[in-house]
Amino acid sequence: MVNYSAIGGSSSSSSDTARGRRRRSGRSLKDQNFTGQASWISSNVNLVNTIIGAGTLATPLALSHMGITLGTFVIIWSGLTAAFGLYLQTRCARYLERGTSSFFALSQITYPNAAVIFDAAIAIKCFGVGVSYLIIIGDLMPGVVRGFNEGADAIPFLVDRHFWVTCFMLIVIPLSFLRRLDSLKYTSVIALISIGYLVVLIEYHFVKGDTMADRGPIRVFKWAGLVSTLQSFPVIVFAYTCHQNMFSILNEIKDNSTRRTTSVIAASIGSAASIYVLVAITGYLSFGNAVQGNIVGMYVPSIASTIGKAAIVILVMFSYPLQVHPCRASVDAVLKWRPNSFKHSRNSPNSSPSRTVPLLTGGPAQPMARNDTIGELRFAIITTVIIILSYTVAMTVSSLDKVLAYVGSTGSTSISFILPGLFYYKISAPDSIHHQRLTKEEDEEDSADEEEAMGEQYGSRSKAWRSALLRKLSLCLAIYGIFVMILCLCTNLFFTGIAH
Repeated sequence: MVNYSAIGGSSSSSSDTARGRRRRSGRSLKDQNFTGQASWISSNVNLVNTIIGAGTLATPLALSHMGITLGTFVIIWSGLTAAFGLYLQTRCARYLERGTSSFFALSQITYPNAAVIFDAAIAIKCFGVGVSYLIIIGDLMPGVVRGFNEGADAIPFLVDRHFWVTCFMLIVIPLSFLRRLDSLKYTSVIALISIGYLVVLIEYHFVKGDTMADRGPIRVFKWAGLVSTLQSFPVIVFAYTCHQNMFSILNEIKDNSTRRTTSVIAASIGSAASIYVLVAITGYLSFGNAVQGNIVGMYVPSIASTIGKAAIVILVMFSYPLQVHPCRASVDAVLKWRPNSFKHSRNSPNSSPSRTVPLLTGGPAQPMARNDTIGELRFAIITTVIIILSYTVAMTVSSLDKVLAYVGSTGSTSISFILPGLFYYKISAPDSIHHQRLTKEEDEEDSADEEEAMGEQYGSRSKAWRSALLRKLSLCLAIYGIFVMILCLCTNLFFTGIAH
């Protein structure tokens, strides 16, 4: 929900004035023509599924390099920084018309000439991760078949990765053509059940202690060295990347108030961090320094471990459409981008792209989710091209580790830290037209209560202080993102590449 700051008058008169202003402007949440339909639970499910992937299984290896103490701290720290980036996205969305939030829309009113670069980076990142999911399916399914049928090698196509990639594409294609992210909530539930099974499997073997015979030494406080730590750091940072879908969730959620969206972030990041810490510590204690990148593959072959591999396949299969969704929107924005197309609206003091000028279309402003602004034919063509290209790459390339390392280092850090930080720092500047317009309207969520409790003058000063602090922290997040990007790129250039 759009936040407004209190201006002048006593508590009662200010509230009356605010109600009159809301009636005249027609901008209150209840009066808006666009209302999201997604529930708090479905928003959480989709965001958690975007965050948690097969990379969860690599967290024990990260702990073996960093040690339990440092590794746990890095997991929690990375979760906090990722959550702050998501929170800044919710703050930035206040400056845009309800239902039109996107990185592209923000770039049009902050850094318009760089909009195409931002969306291109997001498209490449999501496309690369989607391809990696298909490759994981092709790599794991032959082992799953062998686990259930020892004579599977006698039937060549059952252990052929190309066959399984093709089969699973037939499943994900219909899901990839869904316009609304909320439509994927049921498949996301299935994916989360899969990751739940993997967590239970790891905890079962840890409690049973059947891996102790082959366990290596344990590092509690010591680390394996700077090089090994730098190799594992990108894995943990990228494990929280979900920012490409955050704007879709903000557009679709029914109650988009600050308190509600913040609770979605807290619940999603908190759930992911809890799972990462649990799997990392118990998985590492099970195998010690002998742990490998995919911990499920280390267990003695059994029906349970085979089901675990199948669960990974199900997880990445239902995560693939979650990558197509933002990729399609970004590709569409790149194709529609024209240099200086919004120059007039940006320079005019009487207009605001976030309020009166359509960001993606040429007609009157109509708040809609970003994928809903794409015409039927255009939607079908872009989706088809993404699917065909990803399928072609997955069929011809057996490993994208090095490529995805560079894509992840640039794309993930950009959309997680750099873009949210830079966008909020720019749009919340005191001399920003959009910020000035926003602060002239009353905050219907908390201004009245704040004034009654503390007094108008103190409440205004407190809010101004919080806004100034948040703006400084957003700049710090952007600088931190640049540092992480350089660190990850150097790690990939000089050491073994690690993909998200």
